[in-house]
Amino acid sequence: MKSINIQGTARTLFGKKGAKQLRNENLIPCNLYGVKKDENGLPVATPFSVKVEEVRNLVYSPDIYVVNLSIDDQTVLAVMREIQFHVVKDYIQHIDFYQVTEDKPIVMDVPLKLAGLAAGVKAGGKLQQLMRRVKVKALYNLIPEKIEVDVTNLEIGKAIKVGELSYEGLEFVNSKDAVLCTVAATRSAAKNAAAEK
Repeated sequence: MKSINIQGTARTLFGKKGAKQLRNENLIPCNLYGVKKDENGLPVATPFSVKVEEVRNLVYSPDIYVVNLSIDDQTVLAVMREIQFHVVKDYIQHIDFYQVTEDKPIVMDVPLKLAGLAAGVKAGGKLQQLMRRVKVKALYNLIPEKIEVDVTNLEIGKAIKVGELSYEGLEFVNSKDAVLCTVAATRSAAKNAAAEK
């Protein structure tokens, strides 16, 4: 997985009014969750803010990153867990990060890439990718930048499901019956089949 450096500042402004003031200063309110726990064992958020420019390459990218997150003078490893955009104006309203450690698995959405020319496409069918990302659980340093799926032997009317994936060190969280891709029949494929008869 690629890494990216992000610099944040501890946040002292809270609530709707505080968040609005931060956004007016071109800052994004953020929280870091992970290692810190309260007396009941529940996660404690570390509030901070980042400049919009700091997270642009992280947010507007098809890639996934582990983040070297510096909040004032403390640096931790983290991943972006959740992001909220304004419904109408589409600017970033809030980001949640999750601190990662070398011994605790995390769940991440990993981009899915189809490789090869499907047999069904050669026969005139159309390859349809139904999932762009798959959810995996693993130690952060075992999570790949992408999951590559070979579609070479995929024929018309057939599909590849999550349950068929197997990667060492990765647990797939999506339903095993979730369809990653399929080759749909087309008129030209039907004509080719009819001609062969």
